[in-house]
Amino acid sequence: MTSESKKQKFNVIPGPEKAALVAFWLSEQQALVVRALDVRGLSSVSDAVLVATAKNLRHGKALADHVLDRCGEHRFEYLGMEGYQAGEWVLLDLNDVVVHIFQDDQRRFYNIEGMWSEAPEIAFEGADGDADE
Repeated sequence: MTSESKKQKFNVIPGPEKAALVAFWLSEQQALVVRALDVRGLSSVSDAVLVATAKNLRHGKALADHVLDRCGEHRFEYLGMEGYQAGEWVLLDLNDVVVHIFQDDQRRFYNIEGMWSEAPEIAFEGADGDADE
């Protein structure tokens, strides 16, 4: 698929802008401690990493479903998902944005934010009650 035909099929926006939008979608569905990190220059596979905590297993699956529904509405590319059945750590690959939805104990154990400690945060609407967009 050429990049021109890909642009026609998918809505292409800058990774940090997409990450801010996805972070807002997670926040509006009551995800806890949503963080969006700009990993451009630190990662060769994505522009942004999002980390969020679900209240329970059902909530984690609902968050993943909501993000995928909204990605479909906005025609964002979706490459795959892992961990949905178990629900303890759901990973969504949105091509240039990777979303991690954790249960609290799993989030603390894997410490994804620690791996990206040099990455600046991406501000998004709904973060700490602020409208940053």
